[in-house]
Amino acid sequence: MSEPLVEVHDLAKVFDVSPPWLNRVVERKPKAFVHAVDGVSFSIARGSTLALVGESGCGKSTVARLLVGLYGASRGAVRFDGQDIAQTLAGPGALALRRRMQMIFQDPYASLNPRWKVLDIVAEPLREHGLVRDDAQARARVGELLSSVGLNPADAAKFPHQFSGGQRQRISIARALATQPEFLVCDEPTSALDVSVQAQVLNIMKDLQRQQGLTYLFISHNLAVVRHVADQVGVMYLGRLVEVAAKQDLFASPRHPYTRMLLDAIPDIHMTGRARTPVQGEVPNPLNPPSGCSFHPRCPLANERCKAERPALRSLGGIRVVACHAVEEGRAP
Repeated sequence: MSEPLVEVHDLAKVFDVSPPWLNRVVERKPKAFVHAVDGVSFSIARGSTLALVGESGCGKSTVARLLVGLYGASRGAVRFDGQDIAQTLAGPGALALRRRMQMIFQDPYASLNPRWKVLDIVAEPLREHGLVRDDAQARARVGELLSSVGLNPADAAKFPHQFSGGQRQRISIARALATQPEFLVCDEPTSALDVSVQAQVLNIMKDLQRQQGLTYLFISHNLAVVRHVADQVGVMYLGRLVEVAAKQDLFASPRHPYTRMLLDAIPDIHMTGRARTPVQGEVPNPLNPPSGCSFHPRCPLANERCKAERPALRSLGGIRVVACHAVEEGRAP
C-alpha cells in the first residue's frame, strides 16, 4: 500500500439538539447533545477505497461532511496530504484544497439545481476555480466530462428533470470530477438508484479510479456494493468504528459480533445451508446511549465488563483493528 493521502485522528462531532431556551425553562429540561461521531480514526492510502458501513444513524454521513469541511469537528483532526484540513480551509489555501477534494451526494434528485442546465451545473466548479477562460472553453470541457461518465456532450443543453436517476448521478460525478480532484467522498451515491443502474454507476467510478488514480471514501449501508468497490472496510456503530479490515479479510472472517450480524443478514442466494442470524434489536437512542460498549444490549457475547467498560480499537495483526472485549478475551468464535 502507498502512503496515506487522508489521515483521520480521534474525530468527533457533537450536535446541540436542545429545545428552545423557554421550553427548557418551563419544562425544566437540561440541554441535549448527540455524539454523532465519537473518536473515529482511520487512514486511506493514495489510490485506494475505504468504505464505511453501518445502519442508518451510525454517523457515516457526518464523517463524510467532516472530511470535506462542511461541518467543523468538535474534536480531533483530519489531514489531507499532510495538511490539516481545518487550518487550511480557514486560510488562503482553502480554494486550492477544495479543488483537490470533492463530494458526490446521496440524492441525485436533490443535489442538482433544477433551474440550471447541465452545462451550467458541471461548469460551475470550472468557473469558480478559474479553470476555463470563456464560455467556449467551458462547453468543450463540460462535453469531455460528460463523455467520461458515459453521457452525450449534447446533454449539456438539457435540464436535470429530463434525465433518469442514474443519469443524474452521472452528472453529479462529472461535476465532482471537473476540478480534477485527487480525493472523492461518496455519500451513498447509488442508494437512490435501481440495482441495474447501481452497477453501471459503480463500474464508471471504478474505471475513473483506475484511469485517474482517484482515492475514495465510500459511504454505504449496502454490503454487496461495498464488496464490489472497497479495498478496506470500516464498520461503524453509534458514532464509533468497531472494526476496520481489508475487504477480503472482513468478508471471509468477520471478528466483531456486529460485523458478523450485518453479514449474516445478507440473503443467501447460493443456499449454502450456513446458519444465519438476523440482525437483532434496534439501534439505541443516540441521546441516551448505553454504558460501556454501545453494542452490548444487542450482543450475544456481552458480559459485565462489556456493560461497564468501553472497548478501545486494538490491532489484531496486520491492518485489522477491532473494538470488542469478547474478541480481546478470546470469547468470540
